[in-house]
Amino acid sequence: MIYLDSAATTLEKPGAVPRASAWAMTHLASPGRGGHAPGMGAAKLMYQMREQAARLFGVSDPERVVLTCNATHGLNIAIHSLVRPGGTVVISGYEHNAVTRPLYAIPGVKVKEAAGPLFDSDGVYAAFEREVTADVDAVVCNHVSNVFGFIQPVERIAQLCRARGVPLIVDASQSAGTLSVDLEGWGASFVAMPGHKGLYGPQGTGLLLCGGDARPLLYGGTGSLSARQDMPDFLPDRLEAGTHNVCGAAGLLAGMKFVSRTGAVRIHRHEQALARRMMDRLERVPGVSVFRGGENQSGLCSMTIGGMDCEEMGEALARRGIAVRAGLHCAPLAHQTAGTQDTGTVRLSFSAFNRQDQVDRAAAVIRELAGTAKQ
Repeated sequence: MIYLDSAATTLEKPGAVPRASAWAMTHLASPGRGGHAPGMGAAKLMYQMREQAARLFGVSDPERVVLTCNATHGLNIAIHSLVRPGGTVVISGYEHNAVTRPLYAIPGVKVKEAAGPLFDSDGVYAAFEREVTADVDAVVCNHVSNVFGFIQPVERIAQLCRARGVPLIVDASQSAGTLSVDLEGWGASFVAMPGHKGLYGPQGTGLLLCGGDARPLLYGGTGSLSARQDMPDFLPDRLEAGTHNVCGAAGLLAGMKFVSRTGAVRIHRHEQALARRMMDRLERVPGVSVFRGGENQSGLCSMTIGGMDCEEMGEALARRGIAVRAGLHCAPLAHQTAGTQDTGTVRLSFSAFNRQDQVDRAAAVIRELAGTAKQ
């Protein structure tokens, strides 16, 4: 199988990742729940994981790195920490349902869209300049669109938020592990990310970097201050109720070490090169439309084929041993902004483990399928 769906989950992991998770399952217990060796070993591993993340993502205090189930979990914590019923929030025009659904679930919240044209960083920034006003409670923006790979001008948006005193939440689901993510440099209140994408960790893991005060989403045991009935007032305990996913954290630590050794810049350039190679080939295929953004695009390729439903194309590729994502990608707002809400797209996304020959084979199959489409 040729796996080209790493924007959803990186399937091929460094060998150290499953080994670390398997070792933790039989050697480590629950951190903070005992003074015995398995419990103390788990506490040590959790702190090492936080230290590694802090080094990668501009966090001076490792205890402000919170382990979550995924990016969606972290975004829910961040949003519920900053947004109250009846509040006002500005989001980009390319947000995922992990942002929009939590916002629309809060009664009376006014959501303003700072929507700019696809791959137009200046246009997006200008939209944020217009929408970020004194009455705004928070700004939420993804670093990279999961549909089109559009790298949004997060650094400039962060500077705008600092100047206007508005808290910022960044969704780094598609950038952590490839682009520079800097919690304190941006002055962000929160940055959320998954462990199972660009960090090459296991599914069911994520991180929330906390630059500001946070409200618990879950309540329960933390292994600390057990005599009290309110949650601890310090991180990470305040946001980590219940038993930790220590096996996931062990794999995530191994994945982050892989990214650190390999270099995020190197991985990003590799993925970009593969995406451009794919786009070069697909642009020559009659009926294929490719969404291309130059340096403003990460390592993925979104496309449509005239006369062929995107879901149908995805299924046809799967039958031929090529794994892609087709449809709306849980981000209908991005499609509305880009004008593809009626068709969706076929998305081909890459990882550090993909090769040029895989790109060429997949492009050849798409050419063959496009020839059968009704024009």
